[in-house]
Amino acid sequence: MRDEAGQFAAEALSVDAYLGGRLRLAQPLRGYRAGIDPVLLAAAVPAMAGQRVLDLGCGAGAALFCLATRIPGLLLTGVERQADYAALAMRNAEENGLAARIATADLAALPADLRQERFDHILANPPYWQAEARDAAQDPGREAALCEVTPLATWIKVAARRLAPAGQLHMVHRAERLPDILTALHGRLGSIELKPLAPRTGRAARLILVRARKGGRAGFRLHAPLILHDGAQHVADGEDYTPAVRAMLRDAAPLDFEACA
Repeated sequence: MRDEAGQFAAEALSVDAYLGGRLRLAQPLRGYRAGIDPVLLAAAVPAMAGQRVLDLGCGAGAALFCLATRIPGLLLTGVERQADYAALAMRNAEENGLAARIATADLAALPADLRQERFDHILANPPYWQAEARDAAQDPGREAALCEVTPLATWIKVAARRLAPAGQLHMVHRAERLPDILTALHGRLGSIELKPLAPRTGRAARLILVRARKGGRAGFRLHAPLILHDGAQHVADGEDYTPAVRAMLRDAAPLDFEACA
């Protein structure tokens, strides 16, 4: 439900706590709602105060604002092509006391001022699904967040252009898209690192975190997986995140690529 300005009406939103209540995000009750993926993406970014951060396809701001909550003093920019979600990101920034610039734009056609800037860190949580691989969601906002319209290679090409020398791209995606990601990174970014996210011990990774550097020359590094849940299977009501993951989700702890759990 939208108001007369085309933005989400108050009754169409919930306000959800992230990082143990350090961050509160307004999100649509029907539409795309952030899960743990953008939180883990933000936890993996080794940014420092004063650095410039760009979130491509920022939605309501989950990844960008989780990062800013963990590391104060960042210079925040988000790009979101859906105007209602961009407006929601601005509202979330203001209500959490965060200074952020949110541009309503397609990442493949960035505003002129952004095309003149370079960033130390770029975050990307692209849509996971190609159109032919799934049934379309009924809600248009959710469909736009889940179904790939802009090719994955374009996300990486745009990020590479906007990175400052030695800047890093940080991306979360489904594991089966790794060949496409590596192909798109080739010749653009180096020092590629991969952190698989496995649901449980002994299970194949479904998601991956990828990090790459502008001008990086180090060899490819495959790190030990991060195990998301305790035990071989879910056996009781309630959360069963591993202690390391719980610390990231509740205490704003960083995600160390070198860690083996």
